[in-house]
Order: sequence, then structure tokens, then C-alpha cells
Amino acid sequence: MISPIQPRNGTLLISEPFMIDPNFKRSVVLLTEFEINGAVGFVLNQKSNLVLSDLISDIKCDDFPIFIGGPVENDSLHFLHRCYDKIKSGIKIREGLFWGGNFETLKILLQNNRINTDEIKFFIGYSGWGAGQLESEMKENSWMVADKFDSELVFVEDEENLWREVVVGLGPKYAHIANFPENPSLN
Repeated sequence: MISPIQPRNGTLLISEPFMIDPNFKRSVVLLTEFEINGAVGFVLNQKSNLVLSDLISDIKCDDFPIFIGGPVENDSLHFLHRCYDKIKSGIKIREGLFWGGNFETLKILLQNNRINTDEIKFFIGYSGWGAGQLESEMKENSWMVADKFDSELVFVEDEENLWREVVVGLGPKYAHIANFPENPSLN
């Protein structure tokens, strides 16, 4: 079931339904960097118990949840946003979607309530692959790839159903996978 779409910046990786690695169990990862030397992305549907003010004391805002971007450098904070017009910085991932930017500007905007929760998503850590590692995992059918999706999906509130929705969105060839039980022995 190798995905016919090749990964690149701005594509989604969708884990196969029985992936054993708990870091990626039923996960949806947005690739932000895909090069010959490796790949970087963020798991979109693993919400932590933290909020932004737990990590940055001078931001008094409990509205912004923190997601677990992946198992690499989980002492680092990253963000994806769709408010370039306000932050005036960030790396364009795809139309209307940016990675990172000037954090001092962002802090000022947050302190003045000028950023909404549906415009930005924060992550601790990230997902990373060395040269050839992601391609190897794809040959093992660990990942499916989607390049046609609405960027709104990145900021969806219902992260528990995100994996299922993205799998169904891949079309009829993959839609049946969305109904596979998490533990096949319970079937």
C-alpha cells in the first residue's frame, strides 16, 4: 500500500493504523522540511496537558494548548501559524501556512490579545528523520502521504478524530482503514 505521493514540504504524513511506535500511533504529521539530509515535521494530533503559560511565565494566557510535535528535542518550543500579516515573519510551508517567526513580536501580540487560538499552534519537540529514513519507513508502509488538504486542518480542535478524517480524505482506496480498531486483537 505504498503511497503514490512523495513527501515534500507541506505534505501530511499519516501513520498506518497499527504503528507500534507510541510517538506516532494514529498520528498526522505536517512535514515542514524535506531534504536529501532528512525531514522535519510536527505531529498535529497529540495534545499535551500543558498550555503556553506553563512554559513561558511572562505570557499570562491559558488559551493556547501545547501539542507534542514529536520525540526530538522535546525541550524546544515551535509554532505553526496562519497570521503572517501580524507576525510579519515565518517560513512559508504552503499557501497561508507558516513555520516559526519572530518570537518577540509574537509575545507582544499574545500579551495584547491580538492572536487567536485558531491562528497558531504550539509544539514542544518535533519529528525528525535522518537521510533516507522516512523513505525507508514509507517502503515499509508505515506512512501514507497527503498533499491535497485544506490548511485549516492544521488548526482543527478535534485532534482525536483528525487521523480518521485525514485517512477518509485520502479517498475510497484508503477510507476503510479509518475503521480499523486500534488493537486488532480486540476485533
